[in-house]
Amino acid sequence: MRQRDTQDVMMSAAAVICDGLFVFGGFLLAIWIRFDSGWIPVIHGRMPNLYEEYAPAGAIAALAFLIINKSLGLYIRPQTGAFGTKIPRLTRGIGLGIIAMTVIAFAAKNVLEISTGVLIISFFTIMLLVLVERFILFRLEIVLAKRNSATNQVLILGTDETASHLMKGIDREPRLRSQVMGFLKVDACPAHDEIPAEKILGSMADLQKHLESGSVGQVVLTRSDLGHNRIIDIIILCERSMTQFNMVPDLFQVMTGSIDVQTIDDIPLLGVRHWPLDLFWNRILKRTEDITCAIAGLILAAPVIALAAIFVKRSSPGPVFYRQERCGEAGQVFTIYKLRTMPVDSESESGPVWATDGDQRRTPVGAFLRENNIDELPQLWNVLTGNMSLVGPRPERPHFVEQFKDDIARYMWRHMSKPGITGWAQVNGLRGNTSLTERIKYDLYYLENWSVSFDFKIITRTIFARKNAY
Repeated sequence: MRQRDTQDVMMSAAAVICDGLFVFGGFLLAIWIRFDSGWIPVIHGRMPNLYEEYAPAGAIAALAFLIINKSLGLYIRPQTGAFGTKIPRLTRGIGLGIIAMTVIAFAAKNVLEISTGVLIISFFTIMLLVLVERFILFRLEIVLAKRNSATNQVLILGTDETASHLMKGIDREPRLRSQVMGFLKVDACPAHDEIPAEKILGSMADLQKHLESGSVGQVVLTRSDLGHNRIIDIIILCERSMTQFNMVPDLFQVMTGSIDVQTIDDIPLLGVRHWPLDLFWNRILKRTEDITCAIAGLILAAPVIALAAIFVKRSSPGPVFYRQERCGEAGQVFTIYKLRTMPVDSESESGPVWATDGDQRRTPVGAFLRENNIDELPQLWNVLTGNMSLVGPRPERPHFVEQFKDDIARYMWRHMSKPGITGWAQVNGLRGNTSLTERIKYDLYYLENWSVSFDFKIITRTIFARKNAY
């Protein structure tokens, strides 16, 4: 959202220094656990000058971790979002660091003496120390940002819902040290209800005047339908006043922005590049992820499901589990399993309808299960059997698919992969009776940008996702 300032540079440098020290400390802690704690037998005896001998390996480990973390963008500031969203990338960095250390230890086995046990233990010790260190730095950045005044004045071009959402996002994120100074109307349409009238500083005709005043640090255009020439004119005006320019693109344009070019007999053919999950090895990787997590999840969730089943059975007559037909990959219908949260005949008169906030059909037990995502746990069985994935677009009922596929653009694209228990739309509050257009944008963004780390980011956020869980 803005250019780096002194505090960003200082916090980035602090993260580099602290990472190096804590990785080195985690390596030394692993040595202590392996050889000096007494928890693990030392068969061949403890070598003299143990820590001095291992110190070079610890220094190399710290350097390797710093290089890997930098390549993963872990030192870019300002960092935004919740701390939980950082954990998957930190875990990935630590895992890659241990792999790098294993390779270095094997390649330099005549120079560096590194125990296999130390390498294994160091994954957990470094993980623990680095996560604690990063959490402390994370909180420190927020505290420091709140104590400093905003240094970047943002002028938003547009007064639509996107502009309102952007304003609230900037206000919620103190680490950006940005403030919305006002809005300029792009057209004659009424401004969004949540945009204060006093914040509307005029129309697009007033842009040059505001830029020449020197008070604007950044211009953000929230409308992508102005036309190419008009957008170019805005960019040129910003460049003349040395003002940073950003634009909120149409999400469909972003998703179709990766163009694949093929040539047939010197005739170029343009098309949309394949999605990550179109590739065979990515599908194998995702299926491995699903099977591993589903087995572990079912083992951990079994006591919770059993306890919930007792309360479901007592809440109203009928079976514990609820079976329902949903559309999966390629539109194929399958049976989904959930813990029952409503009476058996809840749709006997109304037919298929979406659940809404305060839905009276829910039992008290069912309301609790839905609000805490517990009713979804049996779907781990659907993941294990291959009908679903752990992460993906949520599966919809055939009745609604038939209703929406002709009315909503690109709706059927979300059926290009297996549906998921959770997804990018769900963790952003787009579930239940919410905007289908927005939900599809998020679903397609996920499919366009899939990666294992993206999946784990979504899984982590799911634990805390409560918005529109009804």
